[in-house]
Amino acid sequence: MAMNIFNSRKIIPLLAGVALSFNAVAADYKIDTKGAHASINFKIPHLGYSWLVGRFNDFEGKFTYDPENMEASTVEVTVDTTSIDSNHAERDKHLRGDDYLDTDKFGQAKFVSTEVTDKGNGNFTVIGDLTLHGVTKPITIDAAIVGEGPDPWLGYRAGFSGTTVLKLKDFGIPDKLGPASSRVTLDLYVEGVSQ
Repeated sequence: MAMNIFNSRKIIPLLAGVALSFNAVAADYKIDTKGAHASINFKIPHLGYSWLVGRFNDFEGKFTYDPENMEASTVEVTVDTTSIDSNHAERDKHLRGDDYLDTDKFGQAKFVSTEVTDKGNGNFTVIGDLTLHGVTKPITIDAAIVGEGPDPWLGYRAGFSGTTVLKLKDFGIPDKLGPASSRVTLDLYVEGVSQ
């Protein structure tokens, strides 16, 4: 009997913490870049023959999420454009240069949502303003929830995926490789920790 009481003293606080986490679904979240549980990937057609793929290694952000009221959700992300990484040092130097991102002048890109629309079945769209290369334009992200729930450290997490296509000329970035390479597809994976 003493053993059961001892165990219950350890288990009850643990269960209480998990229960509190389950109730914390409507919350503010910090994107978990420290644990590398989020990524911003891109792909660009290369001459119409293949794909140039890469990612931005450094970014940070936050979002609010309420599954009962998706329209009240928000997201804000800031990207260090100098962290572009296509797994080719010379190409990355070129992409950072004034032919493309011009990161000496425009070292950050930023997205701030303005509207979220629930499409049902875990799908939604996020409309917001993207500032890239010194130009701010509205974009639409098609997104879906991957999952949410408590983590092993008594926290609460929510994860999403999203995709959008950018026209480079909309952001003042010239078509150096021709029309076949004028669009960039962004694949986004975001996991946030409830704050």
